[in-house]
Amino acid sequence: MEPGLDPVPHVSPHPAGERAIDLVAAAGGGALLFRQLFDAETGTFTYLLADAASREGVIIDPVFEQHQRDLSLIRELGIALVASLDTHVHADHVTGSWLMHAATACAIGLAAAGGAENVTLPLAHGDRVTFGSRHLEVRSTPGHTDGCLTYVLDDRSMAFTGDALLVRGCGRCDFQQGNARALWASITGQIFTLPESCLLYPGHDYTGRSVTSVAEEKAYNARLGAGATERDFVGHMENMKLPHPHRIAEALPGNLRSGRPQEPQATPAWAPLARSYAGLPELMPSWVAAHRQDVTILDVRSSAEIEGPDGRVAGSLAIPLPELERRSGEIPADRPVVVVCHSGSRSALATQQLLRAGRSEVANLRGGLRRWADEGYPLEVPQRR
Repeated sequence: MEPGLDPVPHVSPHPAGERAIDLVAAAGGGALLFRQLFDAETGTFTYLLADAASREGVIIDPVFEQHQRDLSLIRELGIALVASLDTHVHADHVTGSWLMHAATACAIGLAAAGGAENVTLPLAHGDRVTFGSRHLEVRSTPGHTDGCLTYVLDDRSMAFTGDALLVRGCGRCDFQQGNARALWASITGQIFTLPESCLLYPGHDYTGRSVTSVAEEKAYNARLGAGATERDFVGHMENMKLPHPHRIAEALPGNLRSGRPQEPQATPAWAPLARSYAGLPELMPSWVAAHRQDVTILDVRSSAEIEGPDGRVAGSLAIPLPELERRSGEIPADRPVVVVCHSGSRSALATQQLLRAGRSEVANLRGGLRRWADEGYPLEVPQRR
């Protein structure tokens, strides 16, 4: 284990300063929140699951380059991340597990057989990963690699198969200790024994197929369904002659470190920016309040609002959103800009507009002046005459 990594994940109700939404409503009235995310560059699916009552959750197969997207979603939904889980040591992308651990103190879960560094939750067949009142059952499904795992939800309504079983296909068996006979045994003995209605979520797809089921793959998977035998399957897999993944030289070493970068990650020079799930750079009221003298606070509400009872941040520059393009020259060029409005909606548009115009040091105030006031920071209210 890498020195300094906490083997026991610290779980807080939700990130400090974040407002948690009602996960039950977000999940359509159910007890489980579920999101499927996609990285188009590598064709990788990432899965986020959370228990609605406790707000504890897990993420499966995060992608390094999508870390800010995934972390923003976790924070926006108010999820306390218990673990970042990988289905295996990937050869086609670098995992985001170490970055997620660094950001949330969650556990890093991977098969002990994978032999990777920095793993704080080494997993084996039969283990359980618990989040709130829910859990994932760990099933060992080697064959694509010798450390492949399938994660099965407690009620067996869904399973996350990684590269062991794909939609109408399966993972290759020609490197990383792959073995076609082992993969046949894994799929038929561990995945196809789940209820036929169980939904199967793959680690990858390149043609837009996002989910399948046990019944479908038994019937229609040309490699091992529709009456195929082990001999048929092994003959197919041993004659595929595929080129190695184009990112293997980067991905394998990176994943054997659980995605920990060899060099420190660069941070924004002027502020601790976070990205919203929509990709917008944002700052928390606490940081802006502490650095008011170092930034220009740009208020894009109407003149009536700025002079009204809601008040304004003292010293802010007022340019209503419809006038911003015409009056952008009034914004000082020698300091960063934090854009504000009542709720953060109009200021989001203004932030995007300034970014498109070439301003690099600009961010939206998360939650707007409403959140600013809720967190106890002062607003200047004009005196009525």
